[in-house]
Amino acid sequence: MYAITGITGKVGGAVANALLAAGQPVRAVVRRADRAQAWAARGCEIVEADMGDAARLAAAFEGVQGVFILPPPEFDPSPGFPEARGVIDAVSAALRAAKPAQVVCLSTIGAQSTEHNLLTQRTLMEEALRALPMPVTFLRPGWFMENAAWDVAPARDSGTLFSFLLPLDKPVPMVATADVGRVAAQLLLEQPGQGVRVVELEGPRRVTPLDIASTFSEVFGREVAAQVVPRNTWEALFRDQGMKHPLPRIRMLDGFNEGWIAFEGDESAIVKGEVELETVLRELASQTP
Repeated sequence: MYAITGITGKVGGAVANALLAAGQPVRAVVRRADRAQAWAARGCEIVEADMGDAARLAAAFEGVQGVFILPPPEFDPSPGFPEARGVIDAVSAALRAAKPAQVVCLSTIGAQSTEHNLLTQRTLMEEALRALPMPVTFLRPGWFMENAAWDVAPARDSGTLFSFLLPLDKPVPMVATADVGRVAAQLLLEQPGQGVRVVELEGPRRVTPLDIASTFSEVFGREVAAQVVPRNTWEALFRDQGMKHPLPRIRMLDGFNEGWIAFEGDESAIVKGEVELETVLRELASQTP
């Protein structure tokens, strides 16, 4: 039995799909059981537990071969990341109590960075889970290709891709969520090792904003041009979108653009995904009204 958190999202769902395809039993750990009925219909055991509730998480993780931890995203964290710290404390306590055979935790490219940014939430999670007594694998994927969901409508309607990644010709490690889920499932199915390991993951090739624009051009059959969003406009723009604390997001973008959010290990050891950018963008386009 494998306990999967975040199963109602793209990555957690992909992990569960891969495990079910391999004939493995899955326990879906969800906040609300009524949102997981499709998984119940496929034979998954459904257990309700909030990611901040250590006792209920411990019960959900009890007796399983492996646990997949997908920390809930917090895109506008308060100073000091109290939201993430609450989840981290609960997850750590639950895993210590339940003692699963192994843990795979979704982390991120750049989790080793000492610069505070939006991804520091994953750095904190890694620091806490490294102290656990069971084997722990941190899966560090690159920038999700699915982040381009925000770009579909302007690319389709106005022929413009507004890019916060710059310069426009800089290749960025990107990966599809389907590959993240598939690799996470493979890691869960492997014989548990010892201690802590880090697995870094990107797609078949690195992607520039210009590549995204040209791929959108193919998808929509019209010219799509990439346009830089000037950095000096970011804070006002993010606040207009409703963010209260935009600095972590700004610093994350700085990290990608300046190169201090990057893979830590040797390039030859980075796992390569299979899903191409065009596949992801066509799927996103088909889902955008």
